[in-house]
Amino acid sequence: MDFEKIVSGAAAPRPRAARPIIMIGAGGIVHDAHLPAYAKAEFPVAALVDVSLKKAEALAKEFNIPRAFSSVAEAIRFSPPDSVFDIAIPAKVLPSILAQLPDGAAVLMQKPMGDTLGEAVEILRICRRKGLTAAVNFQLRWAPNMLAARAITTSGALGELHDMEVKISVHMPWELWSFLSSAPRLEILYHSIHYVDLVRSWLGNPRSVYAKTVKSPRTPTLAATKSVIVLDYGDDKRAFVATNHSHDFDPQMQRSFVQWEGMTGAMRAQMGVNLNYPAGLPDNLEYVLRDGTGWKQAEVGGNWFPDAFMGSMGSLQAYVQGEANTLPTSVEDAIDTMRTVEAAYLSSERGGTELPPVE
Repeated sequence: MDFEKIVSGAAAPRPRAARPIIMIGAGGIVHDAHLPAYAKAEFPVAALVDVSLKKAEALAKEFNIPRAFSSVAEAIRFSPPDSVFDIAIPAKVLPSILAQLPDGAAVLMQKPMGDTLGEAVEILRICRRKGLTAAVNFQLRWAPNMLAARAITTSGALGELHDMEVKISVHMPWELWSFLSSAPRLEILYHSIHYVDLVRSWLGNPRSVYAKTVKSPRTPTLAATKSVIVLDYGDDKRAFVATNHSHDFDPQMQRSFVQWEGMTGAMRAQMGVNLNYPAGLPDNLEYVLRDGTGWKQAEVGGNWFPDAFMGSMGSLQAYVQGEANTLPTSVEDAIDTMRTVEAAYLSSERGGTELPPVE
């Protein structure tokens, strides 16, 4: 089997001619991922919006964006009619922004889809009522190593998948996001949600969820930053997410990977952005088959940040233009990721089974 050919052919959808993007938000993720990705993909950004006009203007100048505004209404007045709106602001503000957009618009919104399932349902209803073609930026699905892993699996090389795990043991500088300092929900909602969504994209919706999320004594003012989430797919599959974002010892033993096991092979993908965030380390993908040749490195180009952001925007634009038949991270799919996240929090709150008594 020609794995080099299989991996080289793994790519996210892209429009033949990209539509102009109206970027709403000028925070760190926009600076570090959205705008570098769009520059790399040659997706045109027509305007940048932020409540701080000074901040918007500075970022627009840095990335050669022609216009900057302090309000969505202003940006809409000057935006081309076929614009795609890319929203990267705190989840609480999403409903008010969506309500201002033109009916029928194409929209990509940064995760999470609300801070609670109730808010996610409200967002879903707004999108349906306004006829928005809306997707949530679960961009990990589009990371180059994840696309390569999918291609290897689709080739049949691994056989039937029966095990998927995500392991994160890193130091995350949460202070980079000031709005998270008082958030009642943190790690699962703003980080492990990516991994929950990734597992769902491979295995579908779980039957149920077992979870526990806990605070770190090293960051006592923050909500929980460590979690274990078990996704129940029956008695013949294991899937779980285990995260510790407070491991700030020597980075030699830090870990950030997804691992799959099938009947005839296995893969492990490193997510380098979590290691020494935000500078990060390179992503990679390794695989092994039951042929005695050992683990091998797949030739993967690019990283989760910023390359995956080309995939989330590209897939939306290709779908809007009729060049792709599906929109994998549509709000209709994303609501199930939010349901799974909500189930994890409910499980954590309700606790496990007490030890049975012994007479």
